[in-house]
Amino acid sequence: MIYTNIRNLREDKDWTQQKIADMLHINRRTYAAYENGVNSMTPETLIKLAAIHGTSVDYLLGLTDETKPYPRRQ
Repeated sequence: MIYTNIRNLREDKDWTQQKIADMLHINRRTYAAYENGVNSMTPETLIKLAAIHGTSVDYLLGLTDETKPYPRRQ
C-alpha cells in the first residue's frame, strides 16, 4: 500500500522524511519505504503518525477525506 496521505501531510508542513523518522524513532530509510509502499506500517506506527499529524488512521490509510481526528471516547 502506498501511503499518499502521509507524504502529503509531511510535505504540507515542509518537513523532511528525517524529521518524521526521528519523531517515530526509526531510520529515515524505513520511513521512506513506508511512504513508497515498500514496507507496511504496524498499527502502532500508524497511530503514532496520526497523532503527530493530528489526524485519524483512517485518513492516513485513505479511507476518508476528512483530516480531523475522531473525538476520543471518555
